[in-house]
Amino acid sequence: MAMAHPVKRSGEAVDGPIDDGSIVRASLDDPEAFGELFRRHAPRLHAYIKRRLGPPLADDLVSEAFAVAFRRRATYDGRAEFGAWLWGIASNLIAKHHRQETRMFRAFARTGVDPAEDGLAEVASERAAAQALGPQLAKALASLNAQDRNAVLLLAWGELSYAEIAAALDLPLGTVKAKIHRARAKLRKALPEETHHG
Repeated sequence: MAMAHPVKRSGEAVDGPIDDGSIVRASLDDPEAFGELFRRHAPRLHAYIKRRLGPPLADDLVSEAFAVAFRRRATYDGRAEFGAWLWGIASNLIAKHHRQETRMFRAFARTGVDPAEDGLAEVASERAAAQALGPQLAKALASLNAQDRNAVLLLAWGELSYAEIAAALDLPLGTVKAKIHRARAKLRKALPEETHHG
């Protein structure tokens, strides 16, 4: 992604697209540069956390994730993409709310009302399908252990690659693949047979 405004490093303007790692480094001298990372990553992270924990916690956890990233930016070594590093921080914060997430999934399974739904209209067919499968899916998600749930939801809702998930969770790629495979198998068993083909 290209930045809307150049980032200054040591008093010089930088033209052209700026990668996230360069922005992190620039923010060490110019803390305001870090705001570009918020603009790039906050909307997607917010949508993901809202889906995991509901609207009331999403704003707070996105802010907290960026505050932690900002405080730790000097330790960012660039081995992983900034987005994966940030999602790792967010995953650790989400883990502190594991009980809340499990309660939400169980309530959805029991009532059929998605507590993460904020009332914005979605495409009608997608909404109908989600409502029909939601309680069963929620029950299955609630039954997963925290790490397996985290891995499969980073893939499904966060739209991260396996490599990004491995970096975010600080796990070997093979472990991530195994966790996702195990979680998917359990989720497939919980859903009606006709949803498996398509």
